[in-house]
Amino acid sequence: MPIPDFQTLMRPLLQHLSDGSDHSNQETVSVLVDQFRLSEEERIQLLPSGKQSVFTNRIAWAKSHLKQAGLIESPRWGVYRISARGLTLLRATEGPINIKVLSQFPEYQKFRSSKPAEAEVIEEPPSGDEMTPEEHIEYGYKQIRQKLSIEILERIKKCPPDFFERLVVDLIVAMGYGGSRSDAGRAIGRAGDGGIDGIVKEDRLGLDVIYIQAKRWEGTVGRPEIQKFAGALQGQKARKGIFITTSSFTKEAQDFASLIDTKVILIDGAELADLLIDHGVGVIKGDVYEIKRIDSDYFLVDE
Repeated sequence: MPIPDFQTLMRPLLQHLSDGSDHSNQETVSVLVDQFRLSEEERIQLLPSGKQSVFTNRIAWAKSHLKQAGLIESPRWGVYRISARGLTLLRATEGPINIKVLSQFPEYQKFRSSKPAEAEVIEEPPSGDEMTPEEHIEYGYKQIRQKLSIEILERIKKCPPDFFERLVVDLIVAMGYGGSRSDAGRAIGRAGDGGIDGIVKEDRLGLDVIYIQAKRWEGTVGRPEIQKFAGALQGQKARKGIFITTSSFTKEAQDFASLIDTKVILIDGAELADLLIDHGVGVIKGDVYEIKRIDSDYFLVDE
């Protein structure tokens, strides 16, 4: 039979996890291969990159969407289990579980409406001739990048606080700030005054400095936290500050930061993930596809 798409896999995946136990990725793949009676050729069919099987990739996408809807949980990397909501949905519904079904949950609605760095594009591209080959490549690139952004933030939130401080140091240096890494490393993580976590040079000569607050946050960061940080900057007679969080900022917090005289840059989890990817921090280069085009000059001939 054809390899099922990721939406077709959602209900069987939930049923596989319905015993409430933790299941590894490898175990899940093995069970679903048997359930769909895939041939050996279908089981080992690879993506164009040659790095992962098509079936494993589709299971990963199904897990990603189910997790965003709160139907499954990941207690540790590479291991999944069903949530109470997942069990309730499985028992209360019949037929396919797909994007339309998941859209009833507020978390999934937020996931769908969030900006690209916070959520992967989950619709499959139009079929047939509706997209050019170049558009398919661009679409796939966006999917991969957005899924990577989610994975980066999940990893950060599971790491200890001192790791986040080191990550901030590496990012600041990669962006060209902070002087040397040793300088930036000594600056970040020092006991601060009024919410200031560190001070780094704006350039290698130290002609100006930037005050930083870097916090892993579970809830949305509101205006009071930004006011506190701005007050600390004024106490230091500082002109520039960066507030970095793994979460997001309320509109009130953003409006306040834009209205005060002190320059305060807010970097939320989505932008943080983008910056890490763009500057190569915590990520490595994967497959590179080189697209060739006709060299028109080469084929110019005198008539």
